[in-house]
Amino acid sequence: MLLLAVDTATPAVTVALHDGTRVVAESGQVDARRHGELLLPAVDRVLAEAGVKLDAVTAVVVGVGPGPYTGLRVGLVTAATFGSALSVPVHGLCTLDALAYAAGQAGLEGPFAVATDARRKEVYWARYEDPRTRTGEPAVDRPADIAGQLAGLPVVGAGAVLYPEAFPDARGPEHVAAGALAALAAERLAAGADMLPPQPLYLRRPDAQVPKNYKVVTPK
Repeated sequence: MLLLAVDTATPAVTVALHDGTRVVAESGQVDARRHGELLLPAVDRVLAEAGVKLDAVTAVVVGVGPGPYTGLRVGLVTAATFGSALSVPVHGLCTLDALAYAAGQAGLEGPFAVATDARRKEVYWARYEDPRTRTGEPAVDRPADIAGQLAGLPVVGAGAVLYPEAFPDARGPEHVAAGALAALAAERLAAGADMLPPQPLYLRRPDAQVPKNYKVVTPK
């Protein structure tokens, strides 16, 4: 097995290869405005570091968010393209789950929450019993509206760092890493667990929308 993992749901553009036992190569760069520009070169770097070609990949896993529309779709479209070109399965995984798993790798046990930046002064978030177990569906809310629910819990991710008044016990990592995404996916695949379809988890409408009263001009 050689699993290619990509995630662009947060400002991090991150790629990893996992051989079913360990992460063999990984790349990550934080730049919220250059997902499309950075992703394919990151894939090339990871393949070169591992000393393999793209056709050695046997499956693809992609972070499905939640995340902002523009960045998130870069990873999803790329993963779908690789899957089609290589005729290999493409699996989805919640980006918040990968962050929770990474927090566990760093020593956090639980319970805790994960919060990422949703822009518009909101966060994407979910609660976890432990690094592998989410206790509800991901949601999007204003930090002040959920501060009471998460009082006393460590909160992992950039959303916690951005709003310390709501989340005083902020923890790292801030952004997802594809190595954690790949490791969690490899665990779940080995256990025969169901994976998500590689479809975006937006939770709300795109930031860019057609203005109200927009007039379509049609030729006469």
